[in-house]
Amino acid sequence: MKRLLSVVSLCGFSLVLHAAPQINVGTVYDYLDGDKSTYLKRVFNSGDSTAFVKVNILEIVYDADGTSREIEVKSQADARSRDGLMASPARLIVPANGMQGTRLLLMGERDRERYFRVRFIPVVPEKEDEFAVSAQERDEYKNTLSAGVNVMTGFGTVFFVRPKDARFDSVIEDSPGRYRLRNNGNTVVVIDEFRNCALKDETACEPTTKHHVRAGNSFEFEKQAGREYRFNLVEGDSKKTLRVAGS
Repeated sequence: MKRLLSVVSLCGFSLVLHAAPQINVGTVYDYLDGDKSTYLKRVFNSGDSTAFVKVNILEIVYDADGTSREIEVKSQADARSRDGLMASPARLIVPANGMQGTRLLLMGERDRERYFRVRFIPVVPEKEDEFAVSAQERDEYKNTLSAGVNVMTGFGTVFFVRPKDARFDSVIEDSPGRYRLRNNGNTVVVIDEFRNCALKDETACEPTTKHHVRAGNSFEFEKQAGREYRFNLVEGDSKKTLRVAGS
């Protein structure tokens, strides 16, 4: 049975606003290699007003049956720092038509692969939000957003932290009726741009999909006559383009 990291969808947050910021965080999936400890994530604002963005992080934990849950990032045993991913800064002020970056820093154990949900949430700044603005600046910002109805949209992403000794070992079983790829390594591999198309009509394709195969899990599909399956197998910096003909 294949067990894949569930696809995270973009999530929207609605507020009553007028001139609203429009943020973009680029890719939905990001990967921290085993020899790196920090990752720069950029937040763009194509809107016509400043974006005040909170960065919220939860760790994704998988139970033995493959189901996942999200938990708060805990402190390390000595309570001096966090055991997991943190954002610095965790509050961003992104000007209209501008960009700001936050560094995602992994602290704690890296003997296994870890997964985190990183959310970028635009807000109207309040005193308790800890944005570096004065009360007057907050009030002025609210006044610019006082009329009409608009939507501020936040984004949820998934951040993969590879173990320090990341190892790739993809084993392929290509039988007459079924194709199976098992991840025998210790870090996620990506089935990117997976396409299922008719051999005689390249326009007759199912929607292109992307799959993450965690260590110890498999990706598989039933091969059908007259169909061709194409995808990129991505193992860290290595990418292989594969084609599989139906039975």
